[in-house]
Amino acid sequence: MKLIRFGAPGQEKPGAVLADGAKVDVSAFGADYDESFFSSDNLGKLRAWVSQNQQELPVVSEDTRLGAPMQRPSKIVCIGLNYAEHARESGMDIPTEPVVFFKATSAICGPNDDLIIPKGAEKTDWEVELAVVIGKKASYVSEENAMDHVFGYVLHNDYSERAFQLEQGGQWVKGKSCDTFAPIGPFIATKDEVKDPHDMKLWLKLNGETIQDSNTSDFIFNIPQVISYLSQFMTLLPGDIISTGTPPGVGLGFKPPRYLQPGDVVELGIEGLGSSKQTAKAYQG
Repeated sequence: MKLIRFGAPGQEKPGAVLADGAKVDVSAFGADYDESFFSSDNLGKLRAWVSQNQQELPVVSEDTRLGAPMQRPSKIVCIGLNYAEHARESGMDIPTEPVVFFKATSAICGPNDDLIIPKGAEKTDWEVELAVVIGKKASYVSEENAMDHVFGYVLHNDYSERAFQLEQGGQWVKGKSCDTFAPIGPFIATKDEVKDPHDMKLWLKLNGETIQDSNTSDFIFNIPQVISYLSQFMTLLPGDIISTGTPPGVGLGFKPPRYLQPGDVVELGIEGLGSSKQTAKAYQG
């Protein structure tokens, strides 16, 4: 099943994408896509409800804004340098353990919302990533059981302001958490929709030019390893997002580096998870 949320910012309603691609409003089901939804059997109930009521469900028009396909989760946990070539282009060693950082949930926005280049930013960068949505509380989970805790998968652009991240000291979170730096969606694909999350093509275009083009088969640390590893240090809650890292082709890796300017258009996608598009705009305060 594919889950969406739609409507004006802060007023999003839950929806679903039918087998024929039509988007429908499922708010009458009575549950939004939050921690409570992901932690219960609401998905099975929603599937049955949609099947029974499909003909009566309001259609969501194609020009309706899509929001992030989940209500704000408790956390976004990101894995850095999880593709060997990306580590090399960043001038960093290939990690022997997952590199972990957080991204503020206030950075979340809709998949096609504008990217706001932050005040004082100089080096705003792009990163197409596969994100995992947790469906069952995970604490001290083994790699063998880790996939039992996955609800589904979603497209994420892990925008980064490299000057904040790498040149001002402290933790990476500063360069990762600016408003609009986490466009998510267009939809969550439940895990039964994805044949193999370790064999998914992902790509990103800047102003029509393909500059990231890779496959999740190039992970250094796979999804079970990442979930198990993280669960040794923190409890992963239903609805939490784990972003699994980006392949080579980020602006930082170009010689000379390339960074976003107002008016630039970023398009990205993952096989089976749809695509998104953001237009860069300068901060206006």
